[in-house]
Amino acid sequence: MKKLIDKILALENISKELEPTKKERNLLNQEVQSYANTFIETLKTKPAFSEGQVDSAKLKMSANKQSLTTLLTSYASEVADQGIKPASGGHLGYIPGGGIYTAALADFLAAFTNEYAGMYFGSPGAVTIENELLDWMKSVFGFPKEAIGNLTSGGSIANLIALTAARDKHQVKNERIPKSVIYMSPQVHHCIHKAIRIIGMEDIQVRLLKLDTSSKIDSKTLSEAIEQDLQDGLHPFMIIASAGTTDTGAIDPLEEIGNIAKQHNLWYHIDGAYGGFFILCDEKKELFKGIEMADSLVIDPHKSLFIPYGLGAVLIKDKEAVFHSHHYTANYMQDAIMDMQINPADVSPELTKHFRGLRLWLPLQLHGLEPFVACLDEKLLLTTYFRNQLEIIGFKLGPEPDLSVSYFWYPVEGVDENTFNEKLMEFMHQDGSVFLSSTRIEDKFVIRMAILSFRTKITTIDNAIVMIKKCLTLTIAHFGM
Repeated sequence: MKKLIDKILALENISKELEPTKKERNLLNQEVQSYANTFIETLKTKPAFSEGQVDSAKLKMSANKQSLTTLLTSYASEVADQGIKPASGGHLGYIPGGGIYTAALADFLAAFTNEYAGMYFGSPGAVTIENELLDWMKSVFGFPKEAIGNLTSGGSIANLIALTAARDKHQVKNERIPKSVIYMSPQVHHCIHKAIRIIGMEDIQVRLLKLDTSSKIDSKTLSEAIEQDLQDGLHPFMIIASAGTTDTGAIDPLEEIGNIAKQHNLWYHIDGAYGGFFILCDEKKELFKGIEMADSLVIDPHKSLFIPYGLGAVLIKDKEAVFHSHHYTANYMQDAIMDMQINPADVSPELTKHFRGLRLWLPLQLHGLEPFVACLDEKLLLTTYFRNQLEIIGFKLGPEPDLSVSYFWYPVEGVDENTFNEKLMEFMHQDGSVFLSSTRIEDKFVIRMAILSFRTKITTIDNAIVMIKKCLTLTIAHFGM
């Protein structure tokens, strides 16, 4: 027995390094805090995009100890200074994630307390906070209190949960799959297509609907497609609309589509991952009329509530449809079975669940809702300002956007327009002071703005205009125009 105890104590002496002393913790915290301050204070002076090469040797796993100073230096040069800078206000491409500082503090709290947010029994406080946030979202979007929801890692998993519930509600399985039909916009987020494959519906009929001149689903075409499919003996079961498409920021006619779904008893899903929380803006509320009609809704706080990457949400009205796929019990968990609250693990593929809700709960409690709404209103006005400035330079603009995503291109003669704008985009990425992205609208190459970072200000847009003018001059010279 003494030998056994001696071995245990020897291992304890080595492993105690995993529990730094108070003094050591303070020193570690000071180093990280110093880096955080430097990072945030110098963000405005750094490019929003760098086409650099990572020195993988600095990130290579090693069995040897390294100091935190060395590791932070490597992190700064090989991670934070490479590629797109998601924390930068100059990130105007794709859909920028957030990154407000108080959410990082919440993550710190969640990490060192190591709360398990999968089952109420394990952490009633953590699960209550997450369910409180979901109840708040239900009130924002007009969902009934008895609807259920889940805080996910993002829109991809949130959409996966919703589509799985729709599949099970309408019993789309086996030989019924090839005859079942989903209706959606060609501009629906690609995670929808991934989810369809993942949940075993790769052979389903997908109807990509005609869009109007504002890139919104044409309701008349939708009705006609459903009627035709019914006549052909098919099984329409779901319509997917968008409350802010990724390509153009368009909000589909939600109420019209909702009425069509109700008429034919179809599952109505709305992907509002990007644009959903713009419903908080008085100027835009009317565009969201009908969102309360959805059977399921996806929204991403890490987009339009400026929270760091890793927080999406799904709301679903039919509890049984969700439980059919996700609610399961095991003998070893018999102590945790309680009916006091909905367990996040019962409505999601995740059993092990990070306490991600704290990163939204803490900032909302600290700041209140007002600055979040003000930030959304600001992004809408900055989009208008950016478009106005581009028009002055001579760019052609896409239709007036519903939200804060829009697109533009430079018109030319004597050179293929797509080729010209592709080269312009290339020069913009080489410059990198502000990051913009591109997309294709009906085979036309266009440059895309997505104004959503809480750090994007009017000076950011002015800097973007300076960069665009410079790159336009380079592009014109490149083609000898």
